[in-house]
Amino acid sequence: MIIQMKGKIKFPITLDASVWIFDDRKVILEDAFTGQKEEVEDESYKKTAQMFDQEVYFQSKIKPPVNKSINRFEREKILKHSFVMPIESFIRAAEPEADVEHVRLKTNEDDVIITLEQLLNTYFLFSLNGKPLKEDGPVHLYFKDGSNKDTPIKGIKEIIFE
Repeated sequence: MIIQMKGKIKFPITLDASVWIFDDRKVILEDAFTGQKEEVEDESYKKTAQMFDQEVYFQSKIKPPVNKSINRFEREKILKHSFVMPIESFIRAAEPEADVEHVRLKTNEDDVIITLEQLLNTYFLFSLNGKPLKEDGPVHLYFKDGSNKDTPIKGIKEIIFE
């Protein structure tokens, strides 16, 4: 369930798609191509700002609860929906070298070469109907413009920056 990011990058990264279900950046697949993502991001930023304000307040007053559990609504949502993760933040964290133009995606079948710009504008499907992708996973790549919505790149094991 891991994907290696390597090649011409400053920081090689190992992505573990099995933990993304707990990440606030995930997007419901059905909403990913409809433009509702912007609202989710705004809501996520507001939630993060509120949590920061609470933490600053609690540091001086009382200790906040640790390990807030997932509420029932979120648990039901996780178990029935399919989720994608925007990959751009992971790529930026790896810091590709300035001369990187292409990326090689090593899959179960063969290699697929796309541009770095294309990779920056992608989602990784990591959960289908509440279950991890085991047979043709660990992730499927979808372009944010929806151009390969019916034919995603499947079975990605490595991302090599060239």
